[in-house]
Amino acid sequence: MKIIDHIQNAKGKTLFSFELLPPAKGQSIQSIYKTMDELMEFKPPFIDVTYHREDYLYKEHANGLLERVSYRKRPGTVAICAAIMNKYKVDAVPHLICGGFTKEETENALIDLNFLGIDNVLVLRGDARRGDADFIPTEGGHSFATDLLEQVANMNQGRYLHEDIETSEKTNFCIGVAGYPEKHFESPNFNTDFKFLKKKIEMGAEFIVTQMFFNVQKYKDFVTKCREHDINVPIIPGLKPITSKKQLVTLPRVFHLDIPEELSDAIADCHTNADVRQVGQEWLVQQCKELIEFGAPVLHFYTMSNPGPTKKIVEQLF
Repeated sequence: MKIIDHIQNAKGKTLFSFELLPPAKGQSIQSIYKTMDELMEFKPPFIDVTYHREDYLYKEHANGLLERVSYRKRPGTVAICAAIMNKYKVDAVPHLICGGFTKEETENALIDLNFLGIDNVLVLRGDARRGDADFIPTEGGHSFATDLLEQVANMNQGRYLHEDIETSEKTNFCIGVAGYPEKHFESPNFNTDFKFLKKKIEMGAEFIVTQMFFNVQKYKDFVTKCREHDINVPIIPGLKPITSKKQLVTLPRVFHLDIPEELSDAIADCHTNADVRQVGQEWLVQQCKELIEFGAPVLHFYTMSNPGPTKKIVEQLF
């Protein structure tokens, strides 16, 4: 079922969904099942599964020369989505990214997803490779999320890369895109951000999932601004509890977001990791209550495949 149908069928009730990471290279699907087993009591209508591009490591040879070797750290997003749907009878939403994939590889992945009956995709540009200052497109791949979105939208119209529309089966993907309540870090200004977001909706995107945030007012302002720009699709807030003092530094650096002073001060005053987790959970529970009152269609939790903190939060809301 499509995400927009899940939301419509909920008739105003806020749903809960979760994002998982594929297991690290060498681990089995059991790690995914263990996480899912802890979260299924909250009846999520869908589960997101991230995609990870190839990266590079440098292997030193006996002669002292370095060889750059390509590797993919996490396997199997398409297969994981199929396994989740088969075992738990819940919709899976694979991420699609530009980096690391040619257009042909993307088309093949979409053909597989369509064959497996997966109805939803979340289209993202993806991050730069480790060590690269900026995002560098893969040769033969897409440079921007809008390019990738166009390819998915084309397949929904029966237009494949090398075939005529009359001979190709139409896919029927419900396409999601990312939104940034605190502005995408590469956008020159907030208004430009909304222009690109509106373009994605006009191209066929049907829902938005936001970057994580810790100030509910920023989500409310983002939704208001979207509506002012005639962006009227469901806007799903992305959420994550802070679980360590280190995240006061890493989250702003990696995700380009602000942590409210009240929250950062409270965490800085904590003496133990357990205290930090308690503060982070209490803050996010309050965020969730405000978001439910505001009418957020879904609360989407970035679990990082560590379900414990998220479970404690949702238990207080479910």
